[in-house]
Amino acid sequence: MTDTGRLTVESLTANPRRARKERAIRNSLGVTALVSVLISGLIIWSLFSEAWTFMVEVNWGSVWDIGWFPRRGIYDIKTLIVASFIVTGVAMIVATPLGLGAAIFLSEYARPGVRRTLKPILEILAGIPSVVLGFFALEWIAPNVVKTLFNGPAAGSLLASGIGVGVLIIPLVASISEDAMNAVPMSLREASSGLGARKMTTTVRVVIPAAISGLVASFILAVSRALGETMVVFLAGGASQTATYTDSALDGSLPMTAAMASLARGTDNVVGEGLTFQSLFFVGLVLFVMTFGLNIVANRFVQRVREQY
Repeated sequence: MTDTGRLTVESLTANPRRARKERAIRNSLGVTALVSVLISGLIIWSLFSEAWTFMVEVNWGSVWDIGWFPRRGIYDIKTLIVASFIVTGVAMIVATPLGLGAAIFLSEYARPGVRRTLKPILEILAGIPSVVLGFFALEWIAPNVVKTLFNGPAAGSLLASGIGVGVLIIPLVASISEDAMNAVPMSLREASSGLGARKMTTTVRVVIPAAISGLVASFILAVSRALGETMVVFLAGGASQTATYTDSALDGSLPMTAAMASLARGTDNVVGEGLTFQSLFFVGLVLFVMTFGLNIVANRFVQRVREQY
């Protein structure tokens, strides 16, 4: 406190009570950060320890075989990876145009009142439980879309589950993309309009390139979400606990998450049956490596193309 009665930086810093409070806050925040890191480390350790047992003891010829039959000692990982890629590809084909189109409309064309009404309605879709969308994909998308348009099976298939996952991630693509486009300065739009550009030209040639880092981030998050989705592919994937290798979206198969979920239902029964239990952790490790690598590549790309305003 100075002679004039004003608080200064020195007086505040020298206040013992204030300094103790600041140290307590700093230490508590540091503890929370360490706890989150510790939890992440424990998850990775528990995943890797059992996966390492599988990798050491498995006959690697059974890891590249005709299909996924874990109770028979056949752990064909390519069956699961290809099925996961098919589901993710179908999901992105569905979600990218719909989500990006919704984001462009909300950001560039919708009046403020319309935007305030439509955006919460769109985001309600993100609150629908994935198990509900799984039943929707199995009971409606499979017989009414896959069978009618593609002459596929009326039951579950990779195509039906991919469409269901695509519906699930539409709000994710739309919301993040719309936020990225809203972050583009209005001055860029005004400059484009001042040069005589139409609204669509401004959107395609100015706004989207300026927001490309955010758009790419939304697509990568959507891909990660599609790869990690469980209930939709578990219910609508068209396979139970085993699957033969296929590269057709009209066939039923097991993506990685569905294989883990279907096998984990009998965890108490599969312990001791060879490496069936450990194969769960091996599949989980493969999925973790894939998503982790995808996020690293995405972060590098976003940092390279990010625009600063």
